Amino acid sequence: MISTQIDQEIKQAMLAKDQAKLRGLRAIKAAFLLAKTEKGQADGIDQETEIKILQKLVKQRKESATIYKEQGREDLFKVEQEEIDVISHFLPKQLERAEIEAVVSKIVSETGATSVKDMGKVMGLANKELAGKADGKLIGEIVKLQLS
Repeated sequence: MISTQIDQEIKQAMLAKDQAKLRGLRAIKAAFLLAKTEKGQADGIDQETEIKILQKLVKQRKESATIYKEQGREDLFKVEQEEIDVISHFLPKQLERAEIEAVVSKIVSETGATSVKDMGKVMGLANKELAGKADGKLIGEIVKLQLS
């Protein structure tokens, strides 16, 4: 489980006085605790849910970092980027664009999708197969390209 690894790394970051890493790890721990206390999660959260939470945290920080970069706030941009690096460390290795295109092509041929109208069906299967291994926005972009 990722949560036990997070606890160990928090201790190490505290001992090393690594504030950037500590911030990222504490954000992960807070998100996991919040998820565990939600309704219907009495027995804790599984690894798939942990990965979804991590992806959400990275996405939020990327959006914030983009805004800070546009506004010329390098100090805040740097903080977000440090947290992205820490959180991304716990995500599965992200696939390259060519690998994603190959998976999407296979799904398109298997489903017989021919136009953008079939995008929902293809996206559903692609998101399921590539869960945690690729960014949803990139998957959508590739599916759209292949169906148009």
